[in-house]
Amino acid sequence: MPKPLVVITDHGYPSDKPERDALAASGAKIVVRACKMPGEVLEACQDADGVIVRMAPCDRAAIEAMKRCRVISRYGIGVDNVDVRAATERGIWVANVPDYCYDEVSEQALALIMACARRVVESDRLARAGKGPEAENLPVRRIRGSVLGLLALGGIARTLVKKASGLGFARVLATDPVVKPEQAKSLGVELVNIDTLLKESDYLSIHAPLLPSTRHIINRENLAKMKKGAVIVNTSRGPIVDGAALLEALKSGHIAAAGLDVFEHEPIRADDPLLSMPNVVATAHLGWYSLEARDELQRRAAEAVAKVLSGGKPDFVVNPDVKPRKV
Repeated sequence: MPKPLVVITDHGYPSDKPERDALAASGAKIVVRACKMPGEVLEACQDADGVIVRMAPCDRAAIEAMKRCRVISRYGIGVDNVDVRAATERGIWVANVPDYCYDEVSEQALALIMACARRVVESDRLARAGKGPEAENLPVRRIRGSVLGLLALGGIARTLVKKASGLGFARVLATDPVVKPEQAKSLGVELVNIDTLLKESDYLSIHAPLLPSTRHIINRENLAKMKKGAVIVNTSRGPIVDGAALLEALKSGHIAAAGLDVFEHEPIRADDPLLSMPNVVATAHLGWYSLEARDELQRRAAEAVAKVLSGGKPDFVVNPDVKPRKV
C-alpha cells in the first residue's frame, strides 16, 4: 500500500520539523510547496490524502480536484481562505487550531490599545527627532474611567478582558450573537447590541471572524455612530473594517487613532494611505506570533491530519456535520 501523501501548500516557517515529527507515525510522505494562486493549489493537491494550508487560496476548483483528500488543516484560527462548503460537499474535514494564540493576540490587542492611548509611536518619532517636549501637546487621555468595547466575545476577547482588568475601565461592553448573558456577566462584561457598542465605546477592539455578515461591518455609517475621539483596534481580520472609511474618519479626527494588526489587503503595500497617518499604529499581522505559539501551531495543524490518516477525527473542525469520505 502506498504511503499517504500530505501536501503543505505554503509554509513560510523556519523549519518543518514540528510537522514531520507529528506525522512520523503515519508514515506519510510530506511535500512542501510554495503555492500562492488557486491553480497552484489545484495542481499540488490532486493526489493528496491530507492538506495543510496557511494563506494559499483553497477554492472550490482545487477542492473538487482532490481525488483522495480526507482533511484540510489550516495553520490558524480563521478558515476564510478555504471553501468550507465545497470541502463539506466532498466529505473532507476542515480543521483549524482555534486556541493556540489566545495569549499572543490578546496581548497584541492590549499593546495596540495602550500604544494608541499613550500615543507611543508619535512620541517615539518626536523623541528621535530631538523634539521630546513637544509630545506634551499630543492629546493623551487617561484610560481609567473609559469604556472598552469588544466586537465578539470569543476566547481571545475573553482573555483580553482578564488582562485589561487592571487598567480601570469603567465598563466593558460586548456584542456577540452566540454568547449567553450569564457567560458575559461572569467576566464582568455587559452584552449589548451593536449600536450601543459603537455609541458608547471609547476603545473598540475587534475579535469577530470574517463572515459575509461581518465584512465591512465597520463602515462609514457605523464609524459615524462612534464617539468623537474613539479608538479602533483590529487584531482579527482586515476586511471587517472598510479601510477607506476608516481613513476618512482618521483624517477628520472623528476617530482619534487606530491600532491595526490586520488590513483589508495583505500584505499591506508600503504606499497604503493608512500607513501615512500619524495616528495609526500598524503591525504586520503578527498578533498570533511568539516562538511558542508558532511551534504549537505547526505541530497541532499536522496532528489534525495525522489523526484523520489513522482513522480518527481532528480535535477541532469547522464543518462537524460532514460525512467523511471513504477512499
